[in-house]
Amino acid sequence: MTWLLDLTPDEWNAVRLSIKVATVAMLASLPPGIAIALLLARGKFWGKTLLNGVVHLPLVLPPVVTGYLLLLTFGKRGPAGAFLAEHFGIVFSFRWTGAALACGVMGFPLMVRAIRLSIEAVDRKMEAAAGTLGANPLWVFGTITLPLILPGLIAGAILSFAKAMGEFGATITFVSNIPNETQTLPSAIYTFTQVPGGDEGALRLTLISIVISMAALVASEVLARRVGRRMDIE
Repeated sequence: MTWLLDLTPDEWNAVRLSIKVATVAMLASLPPGIAIALLLARGKFWGKTLLNGVVHLPLVLPPVVTGYLLLLTFGKRGPAGAFLAEHFGIVFSFRWTGAALACGVMGFPLMVRAIRLSIEAVDRKMEAAAGTLGANPLWVFGTITLPLILPGLIAGAILSFAKAMGEFGATITFVSNIPNETQTLPSAIYTFTQVPGGDEGALRLTLISIVISMAALVASEVLARRVGRRMDIE
């Protein structure tokens, strides 16, 4: 069974790149994820249903469609891509940053949903009580709401990370499958399945993907429970 850990340099690069891309996608999605979840949970405005639909659209669209839309928008000739490249030197297409963007978009609905459900479960009376004592809304959110939704926030972040680890369709459409640049674990597994004798490599990376994703989900559950117990004690 030692062959399972006998990864080639390219395979190790795919593992490291996947973790890097998933981590960046998760961290970059957190601030807008919290803001959108708060808006959907508490906001009352025209177009709320439409916003909710747009946020969750990547869950129902074929990933290839999402990747193609990202390519049209953030590609070198796309409106956003051309602007960012010209004025800030930021390039997404065919770069690992583009893979992080694609993974972030695909995992965003899962993050928002988990955080939104946590926000909706918060007792508004506690926030109102703090407000009557003179606390401003930002202080109330940071000291009362945020600690209460922490389990949901952790769950949403980890779900986003796990989704990013397994993303394939949007990533390969937007940034292709370039070794050491955009070749994440799913892309590397796909490459192995297309070449003779690549079964062992595909199996190794498949098992590694399962272990990493399962570890992330277990960590999410453990952290959420610990935070919940600590809040109950306090």
